[in-house]
Amino acid sequence: MDITLQQVSYAYAKNTPFEKRALFDVDLHIPSGSYQAIIGHTGSGKSTVLQHLNALLKPTEGVIRIGEVEVKADKKNKQLRAVRQKVGIVFQFPEHQLFDETVLKDIMFGPMNFGVPEEEAKQRAMELVKLLGLPDEVMDKSPFDLSGGQMRRVAIAGVLAMNPEVLVLDEPTAGLDPRGRKEIMELFYRLHKEKGLTTVLVTHSMEDAARYADRIAIMHNGKCVLEGKPQEIFSDEDRLMDYRLELPQSIKFQKKLEQMMGKKLPILCLTEESLAEELAHFITKEREL
Repeated sequence: MDITLQQVSYAYAKNTPFEKRALFDVDLHIPSGSYQAIIGHTGSGKSTVLQHLNALLKPTEGVIRIGEVEVKADKKNKQLRAVRQKVGIVFQFPEHQLFDETVLKDIMFGPMNFGVPEEEAKQRAMELVKLLGLPDEVMDKSPFDLSGGQMRRVAIAGVLAMNPEVLVLDEPTAGLDPRGRKEIMELFYRLHKEKGLTTVLVTHSMEDAARYADRIAIMHNGKCVLEGKPQEIFSDEDRLMDYRLELPQSIKFQKKLEQMMGKKLPILCLTEESLAEELAHFITKEREL
């Protein structure tokens, strides 16, 4: 499912003394099946863009196209319920989205609310609990009796139970330790590949954007100032600094190594693994000379 923002502006508390403009003429195209990262400093407009992706917010000006559905300012649209079923959002600290008395009921709630039969919703819940690495016995427990990591997985299962075509991730690893962060991000990437999802990652982590995304957009002061592939975005450190962003750690380390060696590697290494591989090739070639 393609999502396109065309000249989208948004103001909170519009036409009141507290009006605050958050987005200014944002143009952004997210192709179906892509893994799109949206990065930017705090207050850049990332989260406001996110809430437009399934029409939780409607633009003050401009047009948003979510699949075949068009969302405009001050225009009612009866198709928004279907859009919200197809575009699932995993908010920062998704465990705060939990509310039902058992894990099973919590995961089943969303699908049943959209008309999925109870037996099918239960089957989805059981499959997702296994997929997310949770033990079967959690099904009858209160989600609030689980560990923090388990609660987060249950909340994610509730979003995935809707069978969304688009998965929007708002800082999904916030508060997790490095191991938990890697497990969750690898899970989302596997789902992206296996289910052919359109995935949108809103993040402060340059490492996650570089590792997983095939497209990156930079938000700065409410505007989308730059779009491109990770190699393009991270090739210009000075430009990133203008937007108060840094390079991923692997690229920082690559630049230091190149300075020490007096030679450049043939590619920009977006991950530690690719850097190690390129260094191995470089050393092998140097020994052959």
